[in-house]
Amino acid sequence: MRGNLIIISSPSGGGKGTLIKEVLEALPEVGYSVSLTTRPPRFGEEEGRHYHFVTKRQFEEEIANDRFLEFAEVHGNLYGTSRIQADRMMNEGQDVILEIDVQGALQVMEKVPEAISIFIMPPSFDVLKARLISRATEKDEDLELRLCNSHDEIEQFARFDYIVVNDHIAVAARKLASIILAERQHMDRQKEAVQGILDSFGSSKP
Repeated sequence: MRGNLIIISSPSGGGKGTLIKEVLEALPEVGYSVSLTTRPPRFGEEEGRHYHFVTKRQFEEEIANDRFLEFAEVHGNLYGTSRIQADRMMNEGQDVILEIDVQGALQVMEKVPEAISIFIMPPSFDVLKARLISRATEKDEDLELRLCNSHDEIEQFARFDYIVVNDHIAVAARKLASIILAERQHMDRQKEAVQGILDSFGSSKP
């Protein structure tokens, strides 16, 4: 059974990375698609775990070879989701999480309408700002750009299938995991298993 494609998006500072980490620990059968980016690694980030860090030239070669499910320029850096990697994981039966910005999420939703889209909503602008400041990973001008863009990004929430308000990490992570688990039980996903059960009833008739 092919896995689901799960889009998880939010404005910068919404906390999607933290929640995804919690979900991956709780649901080991769920996979994570590691994106490519041209931005330099932040403190503590590892190649191949958080991102594949590439040059702009390498990124452009991936575009030319049609290897992206989506790509976008965000705050002056390029980010992209490997189409080949996601397809391989889903064909192996894994649900695949895409952790992407709002711009990229909308691209994937257009290309893959059956994808499950989840918007991580910060509890307030003040909390979002405080989270970005506490990260201490951006220059002042980059921080202001992210905060400015957050107004436009937050307005896109209605285009997603689900909303999870990230006010308490543990609670929000459980909600996120419950969505993924519930989607696995959708009728379209269970047809093959159900048919096997129905066949067993049919074969047991006198």
